[in-house]
Amino acid sequence: MKGTAGELFVDDGGTGPGTPVVFVHSACGDTRQWAAQLQQVRKQRRAVALDLRGHGRSTLTLNADFTVEDFSQDVATVVDGLGLSRVVLVGHSLGGAVCVAYAAAHPERVAGLFLLDPASDGREVPKEAAEGMMAALDTDGWAQVIEQYWGTLLEPSTPQVREQVLGQLRRTQRAAVKAAMGSLLKFDPVTALKRYPGPSLSVITPLNQTPGAYHVLVPSLPSKLVTGTGHWVQLDAPEQVNTLLEGFLATVP
Repeated sequence: MKGTAGELFVDDGGTGPGTPVVFVHSACGDTRQWAAQLQQVRKQRRAVALDLRGHGRSTLTLNADFTVEDFSQDVATVVDGLGLSRVVLVGHSLGGAVCVAYAAAHPERVAGLFLLDPASDGREVPKEAAEGMMAALDTDGWAQVIEQYWGTLLEPSTPQVREQVLGQLRRTQRAAVKAAMGSLLKFDPVTALKRYPGPSLSVITPLNQTPGAYHVLVPSLPSKLVTGTGHWVQLDAPEQVNTLLEGFLATVP
């Protein structure tokens, strides 16, 4: 599907009476991180996953600094292109921010917002640390910098999950990684969340118990804590995520 910054890969399947579900992955991820959830949800309803610009099997033809709102345009392109009038959004990490941005811009199109360990408010990152990370992404060792950071988020994960996540990182275009990480440093999740009045749930890990976490900044956002996993919860505990997601979907009108 043609997007505003390249071709977008879309994994579309399933049928049923329920509101369609759209899945959005993390930075340096792709649709394959949702394999277990797509299989489960498609038993009863349509489920769509997309690769954001420059990730997975999507291309990136513009070398520019993008905002989270720009990334959410990829979601808008897919939702509109498939003719979906209302959807439930499921977003992990960066994908959580992207879903929040879309819900803020199109609240009437979003029947529910399910966030999975969403990225924290990047504006809380100290200026020196933020500038250092972005500068590192301009060096030949950029992948090692991200791998080191990802490693701390993957400590509780199995070797198979670590291999999958790091492999996807290494296959992601540097321009897309830089755009993704940079966009999170500027995004205002508080204002965006307050613009969406519908059903929502943030499923978090202990890694997300910080002052910049969405559910801390916006106390009206319901949250549930999952322990014993790394940041990629859907890969570490697919059945648990499926159960939580099915429970949430049952509450969506």
